[in-house]
Amino acid sequence: MLIIISNVYLSQFTHHNSDRDYIVDISRIITRMKDGENIDDIDLSEYKTVVEAKEYHPGEYSEYAYTVEEVEGVLYRFEYTQEGSERILITANLVLGIMCVANIFLLWYIGKKVISPFVRITGLPEELSKGNLSVPIPEEKSRFYGKFLWGMDMLREKLEDDRKKELELIRERKTFIISLSHDVKTPLSAIDLYTKALKNGLYDSEDKKIEALAGIEKNSEEIKRYVNEIANSSRKDFMSLDVRNEEIYLLDIIKEIEDYYKDKMKQNHIQFDIQNTDNCILSGDKDRIVEVMQNVLENAIKYGDGKKVTITFYEEENCKLITVSNTGCNLGEEEIPHLFDSFYRGRNSENISGSGLGLYICKELIHKMDGDIFAKIEEGIFNITLVLRKM
Repeated sequence: MLIIISNVYLSQFTHHNSDRDYIVDISRIITRMKDGENIDDIDLSEYKTVVEAKEYHPGEYSEYAYTVEEVEGVLYRFEYTQEGSERILITANLVLGIMCVANIFLLWYIGKKVISPFVRITGLPEELSKGNLSVPIPEEKSRFYGKFLWGMDMLREKLEDDRKKELELIRERKTFIISLSHDVKTPLSAIDLYTKALKNGLYDSEDKKIEALAGIEKNSEEIKRYVNEIANSSRKDFMSLDVRNEEIYLLDIIKEIEDYYKDKMKQNHIQFDIQNTDNCILSGDKDRIVEVMQNVLENAIKYGDGKKVTITFYEEENCKLITVSNTGCNLGEEEIPHLFDSFYRGRNSENISGSGLGLYICKELIHKMDGDIFAKIEEGIFNITLVLRKM
């Protein structure tokens, strides 16, 4: 359509312009003839449209278009050409043709490299949601989706690995519970016998009664030990957090935190300041450190007064210290030692949902990276500091 419209427009435009060109050239020649110049003495090469000018003889053939004009009572034949307009049309069509071919190639490239690969991977999220995790995701050489598919395959492997661990954990837990249930029956039976004997007055002497009470106490302690084993086992299973220590850059962590929380703090009308710091190489797991900082920042948003949150940096021996501070702390100093205990919630957590495990998980993760985490209160400002090892 563009080529057709352009040809129609250019044909009219060039025809109009070419008409004006040859008319102007012929008018100039006639003017010179009227001024006394002989037509044979006029150099026609000065005029780009006029091919020949001579006296008119009827019936004479010419391959060019011509017009007849009268000058001083004599008829003259002026032959002219319109090659300029034809050249414009050819050039325009050539350019438009190249554009058309380029667009066809571009559409083919988009279809082959973008649309077709996308169509092939549209079913992947649905398959993953159904739990089809065992079949590897086929590689795609497309530069647009290669990294995406690589990430999806990593996600599939991670989900599959987590499912295997979960199934193994369930089997172990069932076996463990069945074993403990069997073990608990023995002391429970002994306690039951002792209590029935005491109730029915089978022990007539004080020594026998004291012996029965000692037996009850002994078996109660054994049951407590089994209960503690269950609790410790459940906690260990819950806290089986994987950490991969490697070399990471501090500013990569800070940039990820800033990108996520800059807009969030702005939406909550909280002043969010991050102190400038030099880059350095740390030892740890980048994703886990980001997870810890996110946990700490979420607490600063939830339990602070919503005015200001600050991240500052310090150096200490071979460590980098990252401190997250928030205003509006109403915790007591006596609560600080318990903040990193599991299931502990401070007095500022009333009417705020939570499990009391966030800072406990942070502590476990940081310790696995050979670091440390601690909290302190200074003039109503609550500070949590991460201590990370430098390489």
